[in-house]
Amino acid sequence: MEITINGSTTALPQDPRVSLLDFLREGLHLFGTKKGCDQGACGACTVLVDGERILSCLALAVQFEGRDVVTIEGLSAAGTAGGEGLHPLQQAFIGCDGFQCGYCTPGQICSAVGMVAEAKRGSPSHVTADLAAAVTLTRNEIQERMSGNLCRCGAHNGIIDAIQQVLSAEVLS
Repeated sequence: MEITINGSTTALPQDPRVSLLDFLREGLHLFGTKKGCDQGACGACTVLVDGERILSCLALAVQFEGRDVVTIEGLSAAGTAGGEGLHPLQQAFIGCDGFQCGYCTPGQICSAVGMVAEAKRGSPSHVTADLAAAVTLTRNEIQERMSGNLCRCGAHNGIIDAIQQVLSAEVLS
């Protein structure tokens, strides 16, 4: 049984009880994905699976056999034309002061990438006014869609500013 993590195929853990988060951190030494609450309430462990954001602390690694998982480490290289350097959203977080302690930042960034994909598919949120129209990621929409990712330092304005900056440049995918 194998899984693809950041473009590299690896064997799944022998123990089927291992969470995806623990497999990433302890098994593969990918420490960018953070363990926050270990209950799915904070979003620090958000990663992308086949382009959709998930909470890796609530998922078993074996659930993702044959699937493509992208962590913050894989996102950085994937987000640039040459395959190296920072993803545009990572750069925007720096420029907009979208982090203070940085603990939630990897989950915030992965969640934002997944959020944009959801909006492009037309998935509405609680605050979407017209369910029949294309989703417009206004500040209010972004705040609602990112509400599952907590920042205890109070950098929410910088986080939303960074997402809006990248969206306005149309380079977030």
